[in-house]
Amino acid sequence: MHNSLAFRAALSAPTSIEAEKTLSIAILAVSITSVLGAGWMILSFILIPSLRTFRHQLIFGLGISDFMIALNFMISTIMNFTGHEIWQPAQHAFCSFNGFIAQMFIIQTDYWVLLIAICTYVILSDNKRASAWMQGHPIVIWCLPWGLSTLWAVLGLVVVGYGNIGACLFLQRFHALNGLLNWYSGCWFTSDRIRLLVNFIPRWIIVIAIIVLYAQLCWILLKAHRAVSSSEEDDTFIMLSRSQDTQRRRQDPSPNNSSNSRSFRKVHPAPSLKKMSRRMMLYPTVYMMIWIIPTAIRIYQSTAKRPAPLSINILDKVCIAIQGLVDAVIYGLNERTWNAWTERFFWD
Repeated sequence: MHNSLAFRAALSAPTSIEAEKTLSIAILAVSITSVLGAGWMILSFILIPSLRTFRHQLIFGLGISDFMIALNFMISTIMNFTGHEIWQPAQHAFCSFNGFIAQMFIIQTDYWVLLIAICTYVILSDNKRASAWMQGHPIVIWCLPWGLSTLWAVLGLVVVGYGNIGACLFLQRFHALNGLLNWYSGCWFTSDRIRLLVNFIPRWIIVIAIIVLYAQLCWILLKAHRAVSSSEEDDTFIMLSRSQDTQRRRQDPSPNNSSNSRSFRKVHPAPSLKKMSRRMMLYPTVYMMIWIIPTAIRIYQSTAKRPAPLSINILDKVCIAIQGLVDAVIYGLNERTWNAWTERFFWD
């Protein structure tokens, strides 16, 4: 077995067996937690009827993507631990499959996040026609992330193939030279610069689009909150007027006073719009924070032409593998899935 993996040109791949093992241990631990978190999201949708609304259908799709990403990381790291190193030529078939799944579902999470943002904006902005169409055509909505991500993954497999970048596999053209597997780093997704342009720039365009959508939605909700507050003030004034009229009727009953009761308007409590908007802003904020480090590493390695330290590369992979756990925390707490579970299985 080679003690050095330097023959691989991908900058994000470890350069020694020891580094590969360290990376694999870290990724395996994080992947297990993400599999459990994403699995909880999926089971919540399947088992809890109250968590099957249109919004939860989108979250269910995101949970599937998170689950497959984490499971894919787990499989590749377990392969390393069992002695079937993923960078060996004998594992080329597994390499292609692992890279296809990674590319497909990592990109798919981007599309799910964007769809959740768009659908949330349409529904809460009270666009009834568009909202009714979306909720009446869930299959069409589901076809968008699955179709686009599958297309990208197939193009990657056909055009350039997949190769090892450490702990999991991404796109990389390869050829045999002197009996060893040498990696050509100038092709699609293996080059940090190309991966930055093809994967990370579209991802940040999606993040910016989400921020713009939610910022505009917060403005819409703020105006609605002000309108409700103004209506409450009017209702309070009317209630006080009705109270004074009632006192006058007791002192001087008159048939004409009965007609005033028809102008009374019932007071409704204002919804917690600020709390709702803060919850919606939480996911794009955390999503953006998750991808800051991988993006910074891609920029660094594409410009400096040298790999980042092992600890930074571990953090890079962890940021990708941890998405299932992060989504489970955000959506689990925001959607109160724990309460739904306790009511479903302990209070029935």
